[in-house]
Amino acid sequence: MTRSINQLIRRVPTWPVYLITAVLIGWHFWLAVNGHYRPDPVRRLEWEYGLLALQLLIITLTITPLKRFTGINLMKFRRAFGLSAFFLALAHLAVWVVLDMQFLFGQMLTDIAKRPYITVGMAAFAMMLPLAITSSNALIRRLGALRWRRLHMLVYPLALLAALHFIWVRKGFQIEPLIYMGVILLLLALRLPRRKPASAGKPRFSAP
Repeated sequence: MTRSINQLIRRVPTWPVYLITAVLIGWHFWLAVNGHYRPDPVRRLEWEYGLLALQLLIITLTITPLKRFTGINLMKFRRAFGLSAFFLALAHLAVWVVLDMQFLFGQMLTDIAKRPYITVGMAAFAMMLPLAITSSNALIRRLGALRWRRLHMLVYPLALLAALHFIWVRKGFQIEPLIYMGVILLLLALRLPRRKPASAGKPRFSAP
């Protein structure tokens, strides 16, 4: 069964992931412009892009444990999901910079320094940026496999920061963001290697 699923997956191209992401970005923007996100279309648009970015980030983190525990191999889609999460996070940031703050960079810097949820969100995006930049095959070869894997382990803290950003944005006790944080913690725990003899050395996370 798993073999048949993997054979089917190998026939599916990755480009539809990017196409669907572009459609989602355009669709939510269209909804905001045409009055479907009242009373505050800018905040709602910002929210939708951010939530989609977090969801795609979780899907990206799911791929390795899925292969490890079920044998289903979606590794060919990992880059596409990761980059799509970045594009949505970039759209989320762009809405804040252009539509919400209207390029008031002084106010933005003040908010980044004084508002913890913005500080954490910007830290998560700053970690995501080098991962997106180094996602091409040419840069993977240039960095070397070992350095590339070490760099891309930033996905773990950035996922935690993104979930924390979501929790603080919602304010008060909200179940939904806590569920997202719980899912991310579970996915990170599943990446820990199985227990080995003491001589095998310290446990480390598997490659992202």
